[in-house]
Amino acid sequence: MGERSIVKIDETKCNGCGLCIPNCHEGAIQIIDGKARIIDDKYCDGMGNCLGHCPEEAITIINRDAVEFDEGAVKERLEGERKDIIRTKGVTLSGCPGTLAKNLKKVIKPFEDIQKLKSVSYLNQWPVQLKLVNPEAEYFENADILIAADCTAYAYGAFHKDFIEGRVTLIGCPKLDDIDYYTEKLTKIFNNDIKSITVVRMSVPCCAGIVAATQKAIFSSGKIVNYKEVIIGLDGEII
Repeated sequence: MGERSIVKIDETKCNGCGLCIPNCHEGAIQIIDGKARIIDDKYCDGMGNCLGHCPEEAITIINRDAVEFDEGAVKERLEGERKDIIRTKGVTLSGCPGTLAKNLKKVIKPFEDIQKLKSVSYLNQWPVQLKLVNPEAEYFENADILIAADCTAYAYGAFHKDFIEGRVTLIGCPKLDDIDYYTEKLTKIFNNDIKSITVVRMSVPCCAGIVAATQKAIFSSGKIVNYKEVIIGLDGEII
């Protein structure tokens, strides 16, 4: 036991999103009772790889008395117990069920009963909140991406069929969220092999932020991709 650098998680800020978990290579963090927690000091090396992935800035590095980092215990944990991230066929398991990265590919039969077709979901992946997605998720490779202000799906009746089908969907509210965070997160996502980007926003002025964040991220990533912007009016019509 001695003073050393170690991760501290402010539970009053933590929203339990779990984004820190896949970025802790030692498996020191778990979601317990809806909050991210260090399960044992000996698993935390204090390097802070999880630090920049918390949308709530709940993670810091402090100096305090703690048991020494035990690399052997980490190896045993990762090899002998359930890993915090397990990649299988198109599925990424993490410590928070709400942030499991999943492909939801669907085959829609062309002659399905019309009543069933009306209720079909075209969502291809989970999660959809821009704040929650993992930029390294497998479904981003060779993807057509839809970035949508979250009100658009409520304003435009055929949103699933006309916009979500065949795309990886990311939603957010540029009025309520940090646009700089959007730019940073989208830049990381665009570092994947992206085929196209479609941005759908409402006609209200505050919605322009999601366009600005996307365009800055495209520039920052240095990618040249097919880009399209769609504006939805308050009456639900495409402008």
